[in-house]
Amino acid sequence: MSVELVRAPALADSAPYAYAAVVGPGSLVLTAGACPLDADGVVGPVGDVAAQAARVMDNLVVALAAAGCTLADVAKSTVYVASGDRADLVEAWQVVRAGFGDHDAPSTLLGVAQLGYPDQLVEVEAVAVRP
Repeated sequence: MSVELVRAPALADSAPYAYAAVVGPGSLVLTAGACPLDADGVVGPVGDVAAQAARVMDNLVVALAAAGCTLADVAKSTVYVASGDRADLVEAWQVVRAGFGDHDAPSTLLGVAQLGYPDQLVEVEAVAVRP
């Protein structure tokens, strides 16, 4: 079984990892956690859960596209929100759910103490199947 690491040139190149990996004969795609980074690698908008979730979903779409997938190819996602406030989790979840539209694949929503970048509030990782 082979692993193809996928780089997404349209995303910040400051991350020390590939944005996705395709496993096997081109079928299983595992993404890194999509973060609310702009093209320069800056987290934002600072303090805005919904806006960060929207940027995360935009970046997830780009990473999936670089691996030959769309959100409709996602088999499972995990949503991380750096907050102990359930309202923040719900706010992030609503944005993520809206991004997936009618494709309601299994997902896990977690409140966590902290994420990897300063001021980062939301991260989403996905497992997809390349068509």
